[in-house]
Amino acid sequence: MTMERVFSGLMGLVSLFLVYLATSYVAPIAYDPIGPRPYPILIFSLLAFGALVVAFRPASFTKPIDLGWSKPIIRNLVLCTLALLVYSLIFEPLGFIVSTILMSFAVGLLFAGKPLKTLIFSVVISIALYALFDLGLDVILPLGILSGIIG
Repeated sequence: MTMERVFSGLMGLVSLFLVYLATSYVAPIAYDPIGPRPYPILIFSLLAFGALVVAFRPASFTKPIDLGWSKPIIRNLVLCTLALLVYSLIFEPLGFIVSTILMSFAVGLLFAGKPLKTLIFSVVISIALYALFDLGLDVILPLGILSGIIG
C-alpha cells in the first residue's frame, strides 16, 4: 500500500517533469497547424493527474483488489508479451501485413480462438488496417516481403 503511494507519487513527479520538458519542444518540421507540442503535454498531464490521484487518494478507497490471477492467466500474459516483442522484431523485415497477421493469429489463439476463424480474422484485420493507414491516413508502413507484390 505504501509502496503504491510512493511509486504513484514518483510517477506523478516524473510526469510533471516531462510536461515541463514538453513545453519547450520544437520540431524541425510541423505537420499540424498548432505543432506537435500539445500532444506530449496532454499525455503527460493526464499521466501526472492519474498518478497523483492514486498517490493522494483517501485511505477509504484503498481496499485490496483480488485480480484472480491463476497460472493459466499469467502464462497467457507472458505469451502475449512475447508475441508483442516478436512483433516488434519482425515488423520491419516481414512488413506490416505479414507481421500483423502472425501477431494477431498468435494472440487470437491465446484467447481461445478457433484456428480457422482466427486466421481469417487476422488476414482481414491486417489488410483493413493497412488500407486504413496507407490510403485513409497517408501513413507509410513497411511492406517487407510483400513489397514486390503490392508496392
